[in-house]
Amino acid sequence: MEDNHTHVHTTDPDLDGKALSDGEVWEAALRELLLEKKVLTTTELHDQMNRTASQSAAVGASIIAKAWKDQNFKKALLANPKAAIADLGHDVSKVPDLVIVENTVDVHNVVVCTLCSCYPRYMLGPPPEWYRSAAYRARIVRDPREVLAEFGLSICADTKIQIYDSTADLRYMVMPLCPPGGDEMPPAQLETIITRDSMIGVGLPKLP
Repeated sequence: MEDNHTHVHTTDPDLDGKALSDGEVWEAALRELLLEKKVLTTTELHDQMNRTASQSAAVGASIIAKAWKDQNFKKALLANPKAAIADLGHDVSKVPDLVIVENTVDVHNVVVCTLCSCYPRYMLGPPPEWYRSAAYRARIVRDPREVLAEFGLSICADTKIQIYDSTADLRYMVMPLCPPGGDEMPPAQLETIITRDSMIGVGLPKLP
């Protein structure tokens, strides 16, 4: 099946126009040096960054874990995410509209913001640097399988990849598939395997 993009942009997403701060330049240089000297592999570096960033994705992880365990809540969450989240006691009155898209065996969903870096911060914490980069924003739309492979994620050729483009008024978040055996785990344990990247669509939850 062909990869599908939700709509077409007339603005060139390669034109970022954002200058890196001194700290970002130093961070990028150090990362490249560690990789070049083989102190770390790309996979090890990405895994560490993912673990660190996932500590701030606790809200999203707790909500996905509850949806995996409670089918009634899952239906309500997919139908009206903000209302379902508010029913759990979260104040989402100032949060932009949110759509949660569910992964299936036939469709794998990925989130991007091609024009800037709009992102469900309340659910996932601050966006990772790669999400804000011009390279990701352009390439995930054109070559999603190749980009996902660089994240270590190989999607079956029979599975369609659906790209969802966030905007200033509408955010998207992925509900990943619960891994085999996950249905036997308590919600608190499930939360530990639901990473930020899996809720963007560039990763998958994995059992320990």
